[in-house]
Amino acid sequence: MRYKVDFLVIGSGIAGLSYALKVAQYGKVCMLTKADASESSTKYAQGGIAAVMYSPDSYEKHIKDTLIAGAGLCDENAVRITITESTERIKELIQWGANFDKKNTGAFDLAKEGGHSEFRILHHQDNTGFEIERALLEKARLHPNIEIKENHFTIDLLTQHHLGEEVTKRRGDIKCFGAYVMDKTSKTIDTYLAKITMLCTGGLGNVYNTTTNPIIATGDGCAMVHRAKGVLQDMEFIQFHPTSLYNPAEKPSFLITEAMRGAGGILKTANGVAFMEKYDKRKELAPRDIVTRAIDSEMKYRGEDYVYLDCRQIDKNEIMHHFPNIYAKCLEIGINITKDMIPVVPAAHFSCGGIKVNENAQSTIENLYASGECSFTGLHGANRLASNSLLESLVYSHRAFINSIQKVKMAEFCDNIPDWNDDGMVLNEEISLVTQTEKELQLIMSNYVGIIRSDLRLKRAFDRIGLIYKETENLYKQSVLTPKLCELRNLIANSYLIIKMAMQRKESIGLHYSTDYPNRS
Repeated sequence: MRYKVDFLVIGSGIAGLSYALKVAQYGKVCMLTKADASESSTKYAQGGIAAVMYSPDSYEKHIKDTLIAGAGLCDENAVRITITESTERIKELIQWGANFDKKNTGAFDLAKEGGHSEFRILHHQDNTGFEIERALLEKARLHPNIEIKENHFTIDLLTQHHLGEEVTKRRGDIKCFGAYVMDKTSKTIDTYLAKITMLCTGGLGNVYNTTTNPIIATGDGCAMVHRAKGVLQDMEFIQFHPTSLYNPAEKPSFLITEAMRGAGGILKTANGVAFMEKYDKRKELAPRDIVTRAIDSEMKYRGEDYVYLDCRQIDKNEIMHHFPNIYAKCLEIGINITKDMIPVVPAAHFSCGGIKVNENAQSTIENLYASGECSFTGLHGANRLASNSLLESLVYSHRAFINSIQKVKMAEFCDNIPDWNDDGMVLNEEISLVTQTEKELQLIMSNYVGIIRSDLRLKRAFDRIGLIYKETENLYKQSVLTPKLCELRNLIANSYLIIKMAMQRKESIGLHYSTDYPNRS
């Protein structure tokens, strides 16, 4: 089947939904999501969304905090854009129906997290992302110009490559005309022609063995842009959240929000000794990369699989009011957090790099935009400041909306794009190897390209990923496609990019720490 649509939006988190709701006033929107529409990284964001709402906070304070966390690698223009537009975007989100916790006075009950100098985190208990996803999805489902197609897996972007044309990597030389999409129900691969394509495909956490990301976070957008010869940047900066619940049987890892440390939670060893003061004067509220390396160091020194987060000193009423889901989740596995310490371990959480975009969320491929975790705006630098990611999605989706409604007037459909051709492909009996290969990939990345890196580890990872790539490409070329095979291919592409960019960075900065280059260059 062939479909034509003005705006093709791939992904149904905060970035995709906020963009779709705005451009739907100017044309037909088709939103594709590879699972249920509600299943996105947004849904799992516990802590909240950072924005300047009241004095004594200010844009300059928030900007300074972001720049400090980014370790000098932030694009200051991107930081200023995001922070100074924060208040308006939050007001818009509230108008769309999102609810945030308030005090008895009616003022927002703002929280404070690591790296923030002021209370500025808007939250809805400990399931803020779930509340935002609920509000935006409800509104999108009711919009007459938005069609949401669930269980549709996007395989590849359509560019001049599919017309047999040779293109270079000059900006604007490559154009996007839509995407090839697999309908997981009918198992057909359809051609979606679009004037404007927006990638909001989320993160790539499943490159690693332990991650807080949902199982759908396989870096699809980044991999597609890489194959289309678009530019990606800073993929080596992978943020590991310091505190996921240690429960090896569960995937994804359950997140213990940073707000619990902001409320007074203390990191301790198995024998009850607090250790963060050894690593940073800000202790539990130091930026995430520092806290994560501190936990990793303690675990390795003591030969233990986890440390503890002690929340027993937090008032029980505050726990029940602000962290009811964490309380309930821990209780499920026999931990009463008002009486027991919580076993925690770092987990892959957020990719600071991604598809390079400008201040209007335009990628280096014409008529292709990207917003959210799959994009690289320059906001995060070498380390993301807590709760800045949801804000980034809102700001850059808004800017993409303003820019793309002008572009859509001039863009045309490319009717010459051929339909998907799967002649000669058969269901290979070795397709069961996909699951095993994925596990092998995740172990390689976790062991060699995780929190602590070295030249030797990176070289070993690079060589092993190369072998996996060749095996998987051979399988891809002769098999009837399945989403799992396509996801594996995308995980391999992302792993390659992370390793390659990590090998090129001969210094330790932010989320990239190498034992061979322990200092900044």
